[in-house]
Amino acid sequence: MADDSIIVGIFEKDWESVVTKVAMAAGVVKWVHITVADGTMGTDVTVTDMSGFAGLVADFPQLSFEVHLLTATPEKYIRELADAGVTRLIAHVESNDPRRFLAEVKYDEVEVGIALDGATEIEEVEPFLEEVDFVVVMSAEAGTTGGTFLPEAIEKVKLIRQNLPDLPIEVVGGITDATIKAVKDVGATRIVSTAFVYQNPDGVAQAVEALATA
Repeated sequence: MADDSIIVGIFEKDWESVVTKVAMAAGVVKWVHITVADGTMGTDVTVTDMSGFAGLVADFPQLSFEVHLLTATPEKYIRELADAGVTRLIAHVESNDPRRFLAEVKYDEVEVGIALDGATEIEEVEPFLEEVDFVVVMSAEAGTTGGTFLPEAIEKVKLIRQNLPDLPIEVVGGITDATIKAVKDVGATRIVSTAFVYQNPDGVAQAVEALATA
């Protein structure tokens, strides 16, 4: 069983695929990161029917779930996800109104994260960092899986860690056993890996072990 720092990411268009991948991660990691993309912040669309989350939480009690809301209107998904038992919700600073999301989500028993995309300057997210439980730095362009690692993410993580030494920093995108050390060394505390984990020929457990020991 990996520690809390390694999180398996899932970016799928249908619930059957989501459930299959969650089952593969069960017993290997403690956390699963599922992207909900509705096409308003990119061309790719994933699962957007929130009704499946309650079943996931019930069927996989050994796992905790965080949902990455890659959508211009993340606030519209808060209630159903919180009621389903999702533990963490992540909205993007590039969404239409991130302050509305933060205002509405504070009434729910969830951990709240704010994400900034690969091309977004760190100054855009700084006003929100004192209001959230954690920050997500995209180390690849949001909206797909298997993206190329962006080295500029390293400097973003470093700057956030210098300014907020206790804030959990999550990194998502392009994470492999070859890129994980660079972000961990500058202060990333949670690492999400998607393509590397599920495309690894040796299987999910071996991929997670490679990440944990890199």
